[in-house]
Amino acid sequence: MSINKYRPHVLVLPEDDADRQLANGFALHFGVDTRSIQVLPIAGGWEKVVERFYTEHSTKMQHNMLVHAVLLLDFDGRSERFQQVHTAIPGDLRDRVFVIGLWTEPEDLFAEGLPTKEELGEALASECFQNRRELWNHRLLMHNSQELIRMNDVLRPILFKDA
Repeated sequence: MSINKYRPHVLVLPEDDADRQLANGFALHFGVDTRSIQVLPIAGGWEKVVERFYTEHSTKMQHNMLVHAVLLLDFDGRSERFQQVHTAIPGDLRDRVFVIGLWTEPEDLFAEGLPTKEELGEALASECFQNRRELWNHRLLMHNSQELIRMNDVLRPILFKDA
């Protein structure tokens, strides 16, 4: 099913295949309105996420206030990564663009015995749907807390049918 471009919707731009699988799992959650989310092809690195967002999506977003974006990337343990990406987002779009991801990389979560990437994505969606933060408080995800607050206010009503 494809998104309805005449209603508020979310584009997810994943850095790599692991992030794409997480996003796909999130979108598979029963509460997610499948016409409100589109997982885009992988960018191939966090810098490519920024580049593709800017060259392929920012102008379209400036012309369509219904479009929101999630830049899904690995922070590679770099505390400055969020700020690097955030400052590359045009100022008039910052309230509709969200930067989230794993502190290191998704494989580190699975090394700790957590479920498959798609199962993890679905579990994270379940927490968003239920307005809980157990998995989101994991040491490799907890740096997303400020973005999650913003996402809860802006994206939750778009993504979840019964939010």
